[in-house]
Amino acid sequence: MLASIQNIFSIPELRRRILFTLGMLAVYRVGCHVPLPGVDGSVLAQFFEGTEGTLLGLVSAFTGGALERMTVFALGIMPYISASIIMQLLTVVFEPVERLSKEGEQGRKTMTKWTRYGTVGLSIVQGAGIAIGLQTMRGPAGEPVVSMQGIGFVVLTVITLTAGTAFIMWLGEQITERGIGNGISLIIFAGIVANMPSALINSIR
Repeated sequence: MLASIQNIFSIPELRRRILFTLGMLAVYRVGCHVPLPGVDGSVLAQFFEGTEGTLLGLVSAFTGGALERMTVFALGIMPYISASIIMQLLTVVFEPVERLSKEGEQGRKTMTKWTRYGTVGLSIVQGAGIAIGLQTMRGPAGEPVVSMQGIGFVVLTVITLTAGTAFIMWLGEQITERGIGNGISLIIFAGIVANMPSALINSIR
């Protein structure tokens, strides 16, 4: 097995692609620890205690813990996945989109562009929902998660979360084109794997 790994890294092009993929995933993991402006992380951590095994905990797992920590990547890649699913469904129920999907490379590029627009739109809606929800959250002692509440916080949060999701989408596309495997799938995998050590420790306890 060690010899096989050595053979892989002896091929310059393959080595470059592997290192590029690992570098992009490292950038993603760093972004999962950059906090969202205006959010009290300690109070938020107390709020998220006990969410393991719930739907909220599952969503947080797919974001690599970014949602639980409320970082700039809190939305993760889920808006992109939702937009992709919507586009696939439209190819079945909406004839113009179906024709577009059969137009070869040009049609694929157009659908990719629409998927990106849909991702941004969904991110704005979800970001606004998160921003409003954060302002209603309270810690065990009643302390607010967001100290400086108001429209300014909502706008800043929407912009930050939307930009974060757009950046993750770009990372995934770069990995697909210049790295190894499907970038979006690898980002999801990296997020899930990142939570495995803590999950194993909690299981042992």
